[in-house]
Amino acid sequence: MASDRVANSRGAKTSGAPSSHAAMAGVDARSFVTGVAARHLFRQGTFTGATHGFAPGYVQGNLAVLPKSMAADFMRFCQLNPKPCPLIGMSPSPGDPSVPELGADLDIRTDIPKYRVWKKGELVDEPADIRSVWRDDLVAFVLGCSFSFEEALLENDIELRHQTCGCNVPMFRTSIACKPSGPFHGPMVVSMRPMKPADAIRAVQITSRFPSVHGAPVHIGLPHLIGIKDIARPDYGDAVEVKADELPVFWACGVTPQAVIANMKPDFCITHAPGSMLVSDLKNTRLSVL
Repeated sequence: MASDRVANSRGAKTSGAPSSHAAMAGVDARSFVTGVAARHLFRQGTFTGATHGFAPGYVQGNLAVLPKSMAADFMRFCQLNPKPCPLIGMSPSPGDPSVPELGADLDIRTDIPKYRVWKKGELVDEPADIRSVWRDDLVAFVLGCSFSFEEALLENDIELRHQTCGCNVPMFRTSIACKPSGPFHGPMVVSMRPMKPADAIRAVQITSRFPSVHGAPVHIGLPHLIGIKDIARPDYGDAVEVKADELPVFWACGVTPQAVIANMKPDFCITHAPGSMLVSDLKNTRLSVL
């Protein structure tokens, strides 16, 4: 059943609107002003929605958990592909669920609202807690997330259509190949935000300051040049309108490891559900180079 959900996800809501998820759960995301406060909520297992709006100013991250036997190759994959896979933290040793550089009170097994468990490339479960499948040989990797640069865009009065619409950002598999490392190979996933040309230029300038969270866009306009056939049918997230006077602007996306995993079909791994991130204690300002 879970694999059917993935197969049917194109163009459908996968994580839903951040604000509506919080409202349905009776949660005001704005009341959780620190990373640790948000993690304590998620640890209870009662909120399983998207994390946008929680702990403004704090870095959020994408998750990939792999067996130790694959960890070195995946780390090298991240190093070779820093735009889609900017590594900001990892387990200090196999089996350790902490990520000390991102928070002292942090348990990677419980502190994300929703996870995805994969076996041989197939999605088999989407739990709110992965303690039951945690193993002593697992290594967690946390990758930078676009939520950090989105905050900077909003501060500069650039509209983010998915937030205006109260939905998740649209994401697409592309024809851009990631640089391989061992068994890890596959397409880059991008997120898309429609903007007027002047705002797109400003967005390049602003997001270039955040190389640890995907940095500047990888493509602007003409989606077919990067293998996207229909801008109205995202592979992940929700479709948003691109108006006649706007350009689609594409950033490398931390969902890329999920596309790579689907391509290589490892025996076992865990990722976050799209839009459902790890909220850290690291401030976004720490990741800005200017």
